[in-house]
Amino acid sequence: MPELITLGEFIFDRQKEFKDATGDLSAVLRDISVAAKIVNRVVNRAGLLDIIGNSESENKSGDAQQKLDVFANKWFKRMMMSSEECCGFASEEEEDFVAFETETGKNAKYLVIFDPLDGSSNIDVNVSIGTIFSVFHRKSGFGSTCTESDFLQAGDEQVAAGYVLYGTSTMMVYTTGNGVNGFTLYPSIGEFCLSHANIRIPDKMPNYSINQGYYEIMTEHVRSFIEKRKAENKSLRFVGSMVADVHRTLLKGGIFIYPTLKTHPKGKLRLLYECNPMAMLMEQAGGKAIDEHGKRILEIQPEELHERSSIAIGAASAVDEFKHG
Repeated sequence: MPELITLGEFIFDRQKEFKDATGDLSAVLRDISVAAKIVNRVVNRAGLLDIIGNSESENKSGDAQQKLDVFANKWFKRMMMSSEECCGFASEEEEDFVAFETETGKNAKYLVIFDPLDGSSNIDVNVSIGTIFSVFHRKSGFGSTCTESDFLQAGDEQVAAGYVLYGTSTMMVYTTGNGVNGFTLYPSIGEFCLSHANIRIPDKMPNYSINQGYYEIMTEHVRSFIEKRKAENKSLRFVGSMVADVHRTLLKGGIFIYPTLKTHPKGKLRLLYECNPMAMLMEQAGGKAIDEHGKRILEIQPEELHERSSIAIGAASAVDEFKHG
């Protein structure tokens, strides 16, 4: 058996590469991994526990909340509140951001933004789902609670981003701006271990990923792109969970697109909770991420916590082809 490198060991070793590192960001990432293990344990028992189905509530974006959404949000929020390095938390499942009012919270330097459970409606049919996260430096002064402006930073300001995929195996993939690495949960020891070092997206388009059922309410630009892929006999791949679709794209190449629609003229995915962290990851792996108008996702200045955006993300050549028609 090859030597196992745990997430904790990897984070500690990488921390030594930065002379000004204090260990605070490393601690935030470890806290996220602990919450992910708790969520993973429940996801793997979903058919045996009463956590499948609708919770009979909606989140701020108007989406029906699944019971598992509420559970995952609770645990990620709890872990961030107990962290001494986190000043606040924003979640797709919360109406507003949460500022931590403890003394340590007022003096912490990082804030974390989550989509606690992406694709949660798929849990009923045992399809892969995930968690998406990003980490920012606070902009407000220490000694007071963080403010909304701390959360409304452009994606270029992220100091870390990643996702956890709950599938046939559970993986945590993240970047701190120095490449992308993936860790697979080793159940017998309860640790994430390095399995995918220095991930680079293949610069090719073996397939494309889009919900083609919305074809009639897409723009002409997107429909033209689809028709060209069909003429090339490209395979369509779409899971319906952004984490699963982007994960496949990251490892295999191609492109994932969630465009504007007549029913969602600004796009459907959330800029802060989904697009920004995935865009940082993809760029760090050599890919690109733009909105339907060709603007780089990480340069978009958010104006509200639950702002929506279109996105085309994947291999650089595939995204360029989408951009230029």
